[in-house]
Amino acid sequence: MAEKFGTTSEYVASEELMASVNIAMALKKPLLIKGEPGTGKTMLAEAVAKSLNKKLIIWNIKSTTKAQEGLYTYDTIQRLYDGQFGEEGVDDIARYIKLGKLGEAFEAEEQVVLLIDEIDKADLEFPNDLLWELDQMEFYIHETKRTVKAKHRPIVIITSNAEKELPDAFLRRCIFHYIDFPNQELMEEIVKTHFPNVEENLMKNAMEVFYWIRDIRDLRKKPSTSELIDWINALQIGGIPAETLMKELPFLGVMVKKDEDLESVKKRVD
Repeated sequence: MAEKFGTTSEYVASEELMASVNIAMALKKPLLIKGEPGTGKTMLAEAVAKSLNKKLIIWNIKSTTKAQEGLYTYDTIQRLYDGQFGEEGVDDIARYIKLGKLGEAFEAEEQVVLLIDEIDKADLEFPNDLLWELDQMEFYIHETKRTVKAKHRPIVIITSNAEKELPDAFLRRCIFHYIDFPNQELMEEIVKTHFPNVEENLMKNAMEVFYWIRDIRDLRKKPSTSELIDWINALQIGGIPAETLMKELPFLGVMVKKDEDLESVKKRVD
């Protein structure tokens, strides 16, 4: 029977998201996840790994990241250094080959979950440079003339904050899912995974303030799920009465992080 992902004690997923994960696994295709920051894209990979009891390998993408780094690197500097000092085995090039995150996933003895996090941070050629490897599940190491083939096809989850468009050729190879920002009902479930004993009136009033702030049109950075969780935690620690939240907006800087946004919120209260 095929393995299936389901909601965990730490991660609440919608039916649509669970279905997307499971169909991507069934079709053996990468799952591309988009959504605004704070919707749980990165945490999804952690939840999938935990739900299926698999190791998680994370490849964090930066603006300078090249696709080659995910396959392997050849440490020519170390080899030159060892040669100068007469180290043994300097002729064995394989000693100086280090597998990247994709290489690690391919070489793993059991199936792993591979998270390629924030792929849109890299340059436009980055996704296309991975097409062969993600399709064929193999790559060639020129220096040692060795082909690295995946022992087990990893479950690949790719996240994007939609900062730039991804190439069509890459998109064709992925299953796509956009994580909508949670509605209040789902958000309450998420909060209760972190604070099972949160006082109901505090939860109700905190939610009201949170979604009211998110609805302010000219806000530059809307508060995310993680910021709501931090705010509720701060309110509980501070012993703030639930009925004062909208009037006093205590610990507002936990949720609102830009000066102009703070001003916008405070003007609407005054």
